[in-house]
Amino acid sequence: MPKAKYDQIYRDLKEKIETEVYSYQEMLPSEHMLVREYGCSRNTVRRALAELTADGYVQPMHGKGVRNIFRPVEQAAFTVGGIESFKESSARNKRKGTTQVLQFAEIIADEKIEKRTGFRKGICLYYIQRLRFLNGIPLILDHNYFLKEAVPGLTPEIASQSIYDYLEGTLGITITTSKRTLTVEHVTQIDEKYIDLKDYNCMAVITSQTFDDNGIQFEYTQSRHHPDFFRFQDVATRKTH
Repeated sequence: MPKAKYDQIYRDLKEKIETEVYSYQEMLPSEHMLVREYGCSRNTVRRALAELTADGYVQPMHGKGVRNIFRPVEQAAFTVGGIESFKESSARNKRKGTTQVLQFAEIIADEKIEKRTGFRKGICLYYIQRLRFLNGIPLILDHNYFLKEAVPGLTPEIASQSIYDYLEGTLGITITTSKRTLTVEHVTQIDEKYIDLKDYNCMAVITSQTFDDNGIQFEYTQSRHHPDFFRFQDVATRKTH
């Protein structure tokens, strides 16, 4: 199935939902109508709807259709959702996102790094420290470890734009799974150096291990967020017993 087609449909429907062309709780057009509108197969439409379902935009109802369940979040918040780059997150949150690379180095994983990241001792990694700005305000501090053999040719210039664009567009890597943990942690000296936390003594921290379609971990990231501008959004379904 060509990704470009279902992704195009997904993005178009998503935009219509976010701009309230389809209002909250309204039923989307039927699969048959969407097939005719987009000139594609039923499977392609179903793939796009499955993506919207996974992102919490719609809810399929057996025999009835698909209902819009999307509600926008407060515009002060930066919502973290699925596996996406900072560039993609910024666009989705309707913010101007920019990145400053604070540190870029090649390192060899030691026992401490192995225990923290999951990358085995002795392996070569890129370590990147990046400060993320939203509308010109520094709000996120990222500590990234990338497996060098999986990301050849990585440079500070690429890191200042979008590493995921480079992975997918240039190297042809398929990013599949990310295991994430959300915690609240005390601020560090580095946090206070780059981010104006005012009276806060803690940060919202997302730690993630990300894998390609061969099950190979290529990234470990600790992303530290200003509490005033952070919201984590997930979609959960209850399993039937």
